Amino acid sequence: MSRKFTAVLTREENWYVAHCVELGVVSQGKTIEEAQANLKEAVELYLESFGEEDL
Repeated sequence: MSRKFTAVLTREENWYVAHCVELGVVSQGKTIEEAQANLKEAVELYLESFGEEDL
């Protein structure tokens, strides 16, 4: 099953911070693309660890 999540990106000094609203997962990167890729990986790891039962 494919799910969609909301990502909010903000810039904090020299970093882009990416936050998955629904899961509370946060990651960062030096570029927008890097922050998005890091967030995607963090969300995948979160779902592997905790599952999707409570979503």
